[in-house]
Amino acid sequence: MLSCVSTTTAARRAWWRLPDTPVPGGVPELAKALLWCELALVLLVSLGRSAVYSVVNLVAALTAPGPLSAQGANLNNSLAPERPWLDLTYQLLRIGFALVPVALAAYLLVRSGSRLTEVWARGGRWASLGDLGRGAVLALGVGSVGVVFYLATYALGTNLTVVAQSLPGEWWQVPVLVLAAAENAVLEEFVVLGFVQVRLRQIGFGDTAAIGLAALLRGSYHLYQGLGGFVGNLVMGLLFGYLFRRWGRVMPFVVAHTLLDVGAFVGYAALAGRVDWLPTL
Repeated sequence: MLSCVSTTTAARRAWWRLPDTPVPGGVPELAKALLWCELALVLLVSLGRSAVYSVVNLVAALTAPGPLSAQGANLNNSLAPERPWLDLTYQLLRIGFALVPVALAAYLLVRSGSRLTEVWARGGRWASLGDLGRGAVLALGVGSVGVVFYLATYALGTNLTVVAQSLPGEWWQVPVLVLAAAENAVLEEFVVLGFVQVRLRQIGFGDTAAIGLAALLRGSYHLYQGLGGFVGNLVMGLLFGYLFRRWGRVMPFVVAHTLLDVGAFVGYAALAGRVDWLPTL
């Protein structure tokens, strides 16, 4: 009888719930407090810290002389000018260490009893052709709208000039930009969708609130680009959060985000100063 009850309860348990959480109720208060602490710590060493700096950067830009569009938001800049091999070393170290919070998020999820395949890869396979196809379609749609939205907000003076890359023209420029795009995608999607949104559901928030708060976080750490960057990423976060809730897989969004950033970074390197419609400083 006990075995039957246990099996029934496991079958009814929602994918995001902790294994020791009864379906009708919530997590105990002490466990909930620990989940909040984990959430805060992961964010303070990753995207939450970036959000704080973004707010300060936006205040600095708003209080500086001149319009926002006359100021630049540099995304990929040289870390050791005139010293290309040292610069490459710094770039690779930055990319590598930036991924540590993803490992921390994975550890905390497993430590609390969640199975990563349940919350990050529903269906059991970590990557598939379906993920690639969904990600490519998302990138095409979001990217097309995003370019138009950026140009419009720049023209309205509510966005800074986004300098997507200012790396030296060394042989490693494009490979580093591609790696940086992949790093951004892995960090943001696994932390925002795969950890923040999942943890908020486990703490007791409903789907709508969890999706909205995760999207607000995504917008907040893009405030350094201006109000347009905030709104655009907030809307993208709502779309990604809703689709993640339906699909239960992080990889389609990693693919989409990587393609978007590769297009932005490499596209800027190829087009800046060569076309009239792309804003530059």
